[in-house]
Amino acid sequence: MASKPTPARLLCCLAAWLATAAPLSAADSPAPVGIARIQPELRLHGQGTLHFWGLNVYQARLWTRPDFAPLQYQNQALALELQYARSLDGAAMAQRAIAEMRRVGSFDEQRANNWLTAMVQAFPSVHSGDRITGFYLANGTTQFQHNDKPTVLIADPEFGRLFFGIWLDPKTSEPALRRSLLGLGS
Repeated sequence: MASKPTPARLLCCLAAWLATAAPLSAADSPAPVGIARIQPELRLHGQGTLHFWGLNVYQARLWTRPDFAPLQYQNQALALELQYARSLDGAAMAQRAIAEMRRVGSFDEQRANNWLTAMVQAFPSVHSGDRITGFYLANGTTQFQHNDKPTVLIADPEFGRLFFGIWLDPKTSEPALRRSLLGLGS
């Protein structure tokens, strides 16, 4: 007659199994539903957290194809997902994005105003747990989602290069977050 497994015995078996199981790498992580619906081939490339004065602002995740070349981000399809840890005003986020885009490259006031208008529509005010995802598509179009619901398309490749450059360009204001997203080490 077999003995009844005890909680300690089950825990021991679980620990032994976990010790032999291969850990998941970022490349093994399938994209969430909202990303998979737009670009099913994307896999998690890197992630990091933006802190401001010691407070978590958001968790950023970069989703790419397996052959992604970090230094040529502006020429490749990708998705950048931001999951917010706190409430933020959408219009203020759009204003900040314009300021950060100017760090990456220059553009005239007409473009700034057009992009600001589009981003105000793309970025509703967020609360803890909300997600905004930006997709840089192969044709140079940028598409946004708020909690997996489409918001705005911007069909300007220069916008996409500068917008995603906020996180991925060497001129970013957050180099540690860039290294985490691109898997470049410290």
